[in-house]
Amino acid sequence: MSLEEVLRALEGSRANIRFREVVAICTRFFGEPRVRGSHHIFKTPWPGNPLNLQAEGSHAKRYQVDQVIRALKRLQEQGH
Repeated sequence: MSLEEVLRALEGSRANIRFREVVAICTRFFGEPRVRGSHHIFKTPWPGNPLNLQAEGSHAKRYQVDQVIRALKRLQEQGH
């Protein structure tokens, strides 16, 4: 899936996306996470703004999906 396809899929299902899917997307675009307990922390190419994800049951928290969308859009704007 391209970055544009991933963005469309995330935007279409913000409130109902599985945590493992968000982790897989972030791993693909940002590399392996640092895991601290239930937190999956992804380093972004820009300083001071890591993505810190935590599951809510088996689903991702909506506000964190929104953060991932913003980060992917920023990545897209930078030409990645």
